[in-house]
Amino acid sequence: MKNIQLLAFLLFTSLSLQAQEAPVYESYDWQEKPEFDTSAYANEDLVELKSKILTEFYFIENGRSLVEYFIEHRALFLNSDATIEDYNKIYLPFNNSSELLVNKARVITPSKKVIILDESNIFTAQDEETGRSYKYFAIEGVEKGSVVEYYYILQKYPDYKGRRITFQESHPTKNTEFDLYAPSNLVFDFKSYNGFPKVEQDTIIEDKLHWLAKADHIEELEPEETAAYHANKQYIVYKLDKNLADNSSGISSYDVVAQNIYERFYADISRKEEKELEKFLKNIKVEKEEIQTLRNLDNYIKTNFYLTNGINEGLSDLETVLDEKVANDGGIMLLYINALKMLDIKYELVITSDRFDIAFDPDFESNNFLNEFLMYFPKSEVYLAPTLFQSRVGYPPAEYTDNYGLFIKEIKVGSFKSGAGRIKYIEPVKAEKSYDKMIIDVDFKDDNIAQPQVKLEKSMFGYYASYLQPFIPLMSEDDKEDLKNSFVESIQEGLDIEESEILNGGSEWFGKKPLTFTFTFTSDNLVEKAGNRYLFKVGELIGKQTEMYQEKKRKLPLDSEFQREYARTITINIPEGYQIANLEDINLDESYSEDDESLMAFKSNYELKGDQLIITADEHYKTNHLPVEKFENYRRVINSAADFNKVVLVLEPKS
Repeated sequence: MKNIQLLAFLLFTSLSLQAQEAPVYESYDWQEKPEFDTSAYANEDLVELKSKILTEFYFIENGRSLVEYFIEHRALFLNSDATIEDYNKIYLPFNNSSELLVNKARVITPSKKVIILDESNIFTAQDEETGRSYKYFAIEGVEKGSVVEYYYILQKYPDYKGRRITFQESHPTKNTEFDLYAPSNLVFDFKSYNGFPKVEQDTIIEDKLHWLAKADHIEELEPEETAAYHANKQYIVYKLDKNLADNSSGISSYDVVAQNIYERFYADISRKEEKELEKFLKNIKVEKEEIQTLRNLDNYIKTNFYLTNGINEGLSDLETVLDEKVANDGGIMLLYINALKMLDIKYELVITSDRFDIAFDPDFESNNFLNEFLMYFPKSEVYLAPTLFQSRVGYPPAEYTDNYGLFIKEIKVGSFKSGAGRIKYIEPVKAEKSYDKMIIDVDFKDDNIAQPQVKLEKSMFGYYASYLQPFIPLMSEDDKEDLKNSFVESIQEGLDIEESEILNGGSEWFGKKPLTFTFTFTSDNLVEKAGNRYLFKVGELIGKQTEMYQEKKRKLPLDSEFQREYARTITINIPEGYQIANLEDINLDESYSEDDESLMAFKSNYELKGDQLIITADEHYKTNHLPVEKFENYRRVINSAADFNKVVLVLEPKS
């Protein structure tokens, strides 16, 4: 559920404001004669020469209404065909809650010719998927070495409960500026992240409050594998903290959020709604273990109700939701909360963030960190994502875990009831609860060693099964065949599949038994003949593995989605009269530990029992995070799995 800040609001009372000076935007303009020195960037494809964000909160209608004026001003040096193509359109804000007051754009060519773009260059289009309209400047006259400069001014509903402004991109940025202006009674608080300069207050200006920050140069930051790219960019967060007119403080505090959430979702329901809920709960089997009851409730709702983004009032009305089995996020939340109350299952609401987008800061209360809902069950120590139907109990979206969150629970003192919030850590699901296991048996035909028969059992549990297991019964037979084939083809294309089966497919098995695929197949490509020897590509049986090679210096820390384990057992019946010449090639061992705990490891070894070779190749990652200076340890381990993938055993005649 998004935009939780809309659930809370601030009444500005007893303002007693002095006459305000004119808003800053009225005098804002670009330089009449542009002066951009691009001589140092001949070898760059794209440089942002200017990046300015200016926002001003301003009272209108004699102090009865607060608005926000937002200015974005950018100048981009485009020095390649690709960047010119990427920036041939400048998208403009366009929605019902804002008004575009000013929009200007121009092109400065390498010969210093200035091309002013006017209203004839602004077009309206429609997004085919969402149906929403948008406006954009069509940029004309751009050649290599040109500068495209534009700015717009927006009057909008004020966003003061917590907002992030990001400044770092995948290209270098020069002359970055941030300014925030506010009436003299409204005091904002700021925090900078990932190296962006601290926001300082202007002590010279008198008629209003002004904060600012500047950065002469911000390095480009490019996406990297297994990294939280957006969360690691330089940005600031700001929020309104105090109103000096009525001496109020903590305006954006989580205490306010907790109370508003409580009033929204914890209100008593009517007797009619109680009866409908009692009827609904007859479908839910109550079991001895709380987690089993939770699974039954979660599976039933996510199998029998439909979630929509609609805003129709009935979609968030409990009685209508129970009757029509269609709900929006708010309606689903009410259904879960009241069902849990009636089942007498203790829980806490949790509001957090996607840590790959922005990590929840436990030390700075701001509503922009409050984007995603979970439920926490202290008795079972598991989480549930009520508004995400692809998720199931015990396996919330992994990107919400290993993160902090605001935990809200009901408190009762006599007849008084309220919501209390506390910031706590959301523990990740442990590695042993998300695994991928393979049991493989290989037999060689006496008359055709080059075409072995392979029996494979692949089992997936936890996050590895979460996007498949609950939905297997909904698939057609053709889709199931395609799914099975995709797993086998991840080993090698063109295999001759003799038998295949799916076991434990269905939401009732998720979290209880692994989703299992079994295959029997033969291959003409796993073994190659070389004189009187055979080369057996045993490593390929575990499927293609990720390889990480670092051409550039790593900039971002490791951020994995979830902790995980892999276990593979390969049993090879060595053909009569043959032996394996290079058994030691199987032995690989890479690991990384801290405080005597193995955080990540790949280890493969073997045991020879007569003519039977048993290979084990186990792998685990028991942390989601490593600082950039320790990233090489992760790369070593992940590449060792890829090294095993390349192991080729040599079968030679016994001497």
